[in-house]
Amino acid sequence: MENFNITAEDQVSDLLQWALSNNKRLSIAGNNSKATLGRPMNVDAKLGLSGLSGIEMYEPAELVMKAKAGTLVTLVEEELGASGQQLAFTPPDYGPLLGQAAGLGTLGGIFAPNLSGSNRIKAGAARDHLLGVNGFTGRGEAFQTGSRVMKNVTGYDLCKLVAGSYGTLAICTSLTFKVLPKPEKIRTVLVYGITLEASVALMRDAMSSVHEVSAAAYMPPKIASKTGIDYLEGDVSAVALKIEGPAPSVEYRCAALLKMFEGLGRVEELHGHRSSTLWKYLSDVRPFSENQTSNVWKISIPPSNAPAFIKAISSSLSGLEYFLDWAGGLVWVSVPEGVDNAGDVVIRQNLKGSGHATLIRASEKLRKEVLPFQPQNSVIAKISERIREGYDPQRILNPERMYPIVES
Repeated sequence: MENFNITAEDQVSDLLQWALSNNKRLSIAGNNSKATLGRPMNVDAKLGLSGLSGIEMYEPAELVMKAKAGTLVTLVEEELGASGQQLAFTPPDYGPLLGQAAGLGTLGGIFAPNLSGSNRIKAGAARDHLLGVNGFTGRGEAFQTGSRVMKNVTGYDLCKLVAGSYGTLAICTSLTFKVLPKPEKIRTVLVYGITLEASVALMRDAMSSVHEVSAAAYMPPKIASKTGIDYLEGDVSAVALKIEGPAPSVEYRCAALLKMFEGLGRVEELHGHRSSTLWKYLSDVRPFSENQTSNVWKISIPPSNAPAFIKAISSSLSGLEYFLDWAGGLVWVSVPEGVDNAGDVVIRQNLKGSGHATLIRASEKLRKEVLPFQPQNSVIAKISERIREGYDPQRILNPERMYPIVES
């Protein structure tokens, strides 16, 4: 198999012409930190974009940056931090979760799969921050979409189509995205000893309050004890509520939330460093990084359904671990090795048609046998294939990474 390391956009065009002329299929990646996410692909060549790196434009006053797709997220965050700004959707680093080193994630590896951390519930998803994309379709045609500002337009926003496509529609070479000021203070309110059922109601009340909670998570005792944070030691569950912003405002809102929930159990407050450590730990799914033999599911679900869903799958699958993020709208589940098909049937049947489950970590064999992404009904599958037909008619870009090709 041939490997091509791209360092300039014109090389992408040349390689696409070669692939189209010779009916070659390509895998598209940055540093391969998420190469095992999705179905195994049968390709003829690997196209690496890690050499296509660098910040092309940054205007702090306009809250906008443009960078090449292979630019490290850590480099972007460092540059933004120097100007007191950030990527507000807190991009996660799945490298350690997938058995890779930390810090290898690229911009393309965040926006193409539309990955967002704990702040998604308030700040929005990665795609909501994407302003423009430069790249090439599977037809070998160069394109530029979007602009440098957020605005209302008629018609479909192509940026939203590219984000979440996992590189199956186009090769992104540059991305333009909005940034936001970094909060002056970050603190976390902890409420201990809360049951799973009560946690969802508590997080709902916190998110709907006037106190502008930017993230909310529930950790069962085993997960809480893994964080390494002294305030979470011991066999006790905890709800975590993230508060950020100007110092006086953060202090006032934390005090108000502590008073609001003091009757439900013991309450505590984490300050800056501990708060940042905790939310990084949860966004990166570090509770499941140490044991690489388990299979890991990412499940999006209506928050009110989460307790019943967890109880149902726990009664059928022994030894699983879980925690909730996005105020209960995101359930991370770790299923022990050896469970038939990683619990696929049990997990997806208990969604009861509301939500979707993605198998984030599993062996290559299992990812061939089980659809990593939520199965699509026939109508959605045909629509997806028609879109793919428009952008990549020969199916040369990350072929079948998400779903088997539906023959028309």
